[in-house]
Amino acid sequence: MAVPKLELRPLGNTGLKLSSVGFGASPLGSVFGPVSESDAVASVREAFRLGINFFDTSPYYGATLSEKMLGKGLKALGVPRNEYIVSTKCGRYREGFDFSAERVTKSIDESLERLQLDYVDIFQCHDIEFGSLDQIVNETIPALQKLKEAGKIRFIGITGLPLDTFTYVLDRVPPGTVDVILSYCHYSINDSTLEDLLPYLKTKGVGVISASPLAMGLLTEFGPPEWHPASPELKSACQAAAVYCKEKGKNISKLAMQYSLSNKDISSVLVGMNSVKQVEENVAAATELALFGKDHETLAEVEAILKPVKNQTWPSGIQRS
Repeated sequence: MAVPKLELRPLGNTGLKLSSVGFGASPLGSVFGPVSESDAVASVREAFRLGINFFDTSPYYGATLSEKMLGKGLKALGVPRNEYIVSTKCGRYREGFDFSAERVTKSIDESLERLQLDYVDIFQCHDIEFGSLDQIVNETIPALQKLKEAGKIRFIGITGLPLDTFTYVLDRVPPGTVDVILSYCHYSINDSTLEDLLPYLKTKGVGVISASPLAMGLLTEFGPPEWHPASPELKSACQAAAVYCKEKGKNISKLAMQYSLSNKDISSVLVGMNSVKQVEENVAAATELALFGKDHETLAEVEAILKPVKNQTWPSGIQRS
């Protein structure tokens, strides 16, 4: 039986087609533990070989290290620039937040140099809830439009945790100004609130990227990192779900990944990767989903375990991820 190619999905009105699994490059900045340059390059190469064409980073990840490592990985591919899609961000840096026109204009040049690219496909305002949303509307986005005209970026995006920040901005900019939103931790088994926003985003012609299908480590056998802002109830319910899966010979992370991938209105599910093994596991989860569909039985059990904490979110905090 032929293995299906990783599905490509249209991103809003951009004309871009993103692989259903996106490569989150934050781990390449050694934010979850050290990653060697050779491992970083090998991960990017393997991802591309297996059909991943979308790579996402930010100058904030690993204090610019993620961008540098991703740049080396992409260069090592030795393929034409139009064969992969790169997104980076502006406004959030190791030294803090700065969404001023001056800073974001300087930011793109710094990022392009680190990525060794002439342009990025998507340039996103990073975690806008920490800035002034009115500044984002009146100053930051107009500055990004100038970068678009200059050919340094192709499309404009915004990212953040609270979903109402997206509607606030999108209701205040002309249609077609913002091309993409990147939401995280709102389309996973424990929290699917992004779903309610999808029809609205469709009317605005905005493409949707969803990150962190494993809810920043909640839906893993190892559990979340110490700094994870979820409540104790949510953490223990997710742990119980992980234990249930393990006893059944299943893996909660794969189940979570497949849950997130199965909504076709989400163009790409971004997941952090820092090794060839992780790349292969994530692509295998997508391939298996395409061939056999979701594991409805296990999913129903896990959803029942998580029902008491369903859609329980946490306030935005300065997280390390």
